[in-house]
Amino acid sequence: MLTNYNINYKAFTDKALLQKMGDFIKNKRLNINKTQAQLAADAGINRSTLIELESGGGANLLTFIQVMRALGQLDFLSFFEIETELSPLQLAEMQSKYKKRQRASKSIPKDDKKSDW
Repeated sequence: MLTNYNINYKAFTDKALLQKMGDFIKNKRLNINKTQAQLAADAGINRSTLIELESGGGANLLTFIQVMRALGQLDFLSFFEIETELSPLQLAEMQSKYKKRQRASKSIPKDDKKSDW
């Protein structure tokens, strides 16, 4: 299967994006061989809401997440993970803080200690 990675989603209208999302949901539903009524029940929504979602009608974010969960497609949420980036200075500070010892210190015999006077 060929996948087109050169799609410019910025050029899509909001309605076109909703239609693309609806097509995705319908395709996944048919691939797992579920009726609209079955998927709606699994997602905890009305069938009419699912029909609207599949046809590109507006739905709220919660409804979309419920349907994606019922389809087993929540992997898209990994896109929203926040990655913390360290500056080279922060990285160097962390490395020096947790640096492993490379040599053992010389042990001083008890007799060689200087007096306290």
